[in-house]
Amino acid sequence: MPNKKIRLGIVMDPIEAISAKKDSSLAMLLEAERRGYELHYMQQADLKLVAGEAIGHCRRLHVRDDLDDWFDLGEEQNISLGELDVILMRKDPPFDMEYIYTSYILERAEMAGALIVNSPQALRDMNEKAYTAWFSDCAPLTLITRSMADVKRFVEEHKKIVVKPLDGMGGKSIFVINKGDDNTNVIIETLTDYGTRFAMAQVFIPEISKGDKRILLIDGEAIPYSLARIPAGDDHRGNLVMGAAAEGRELTERDRWICSQVGPVLKEKGVIFCGIDVIGDYMTEINSTSPTGIRELDNIFHLNIAGTLFDAIEKKLG
Repeated sequence: MPNKKIRLGIVMDPIEAISAKKDSSLAMLLEAERRGYELHYMQQADLKLVAGEAIGHCRRLHVRDDLDDWFDLGEEQNISLGELDVILMRKDPPFDMEYIYTSYILERAEMAGALIVNSPQALRDMNEKAYTAWFSDCAPLTLITRSMADVKRFVEEHKKIVVKPLDGMGGKSIFVINKGDDNTNVIIETLTDYGTRFAMAQVFIPEISKGDKRILLIDGEAIPYSLARIPAGDDHRGNLVMGAAAEGRELTERDRWICSQVGPVLKEKGVIFCGIDVIGDYMTEINSTSPTGIRELDNIFHLNIAGTLFDAIEKKLG
């Protein structure tokens, strides 16, 4: 859209509370600012439907790459979201009913002409944990169930497993269970809420000690480097917010094969920006809600991942 200023909206958590050094949403906004986009900032509470029309109570936004003072908010206005060219949905999980309701509003904006990154229907359909079932050849042996007995049998059979909720993020409520652990019952009871909630169990992958690799894909194509998040010595979780250390790596042949399986499906479903998690040779999650890792990979490998993303977005805008 060379002759028109692109109007971009972003739905995110409070911008004043982000970590400017690491935040991928800020990396995107900085690139949009560099390109001269008109930026409009929203939180979930600023969205509504009026007679079927998606409306946003927006504030004009300017950003800069200053770790102490990274944004200014300007005038407020209500705008029809369908009049924006592109909307970045960057609200962090939990993926709860409020998130789903938000996706309905964004879908109405999409129907009115806005490009939503990522597609609202894909956000609803592609649970970050459960959607690995569509790529079982890429994933470790996985069980999703409400049954406490099923999880107990799973740990008995496989000796060491990882269990996690389906709606979490950032390593919260992820447990490793060894056969014979005294806390097995209470962990399973807690995660399944005594058999009333679905939870995920996966066979433990020992290569977690070498890092949980975040691989970013843009319109189905992988960035050729991963961000390996290496757990702290007293933890098993490869999440930076839980103290893991970050290390950049080139993609392995297996990483590239996994991306070749997943990427075309993501593109077909309108997932323009995604992060998959790979431990050893296995994909454990598909993060389509608000994946991170841009700023770390940019810094390590001197990339401009947000630039690649907006090249893809502008190509779609025409």
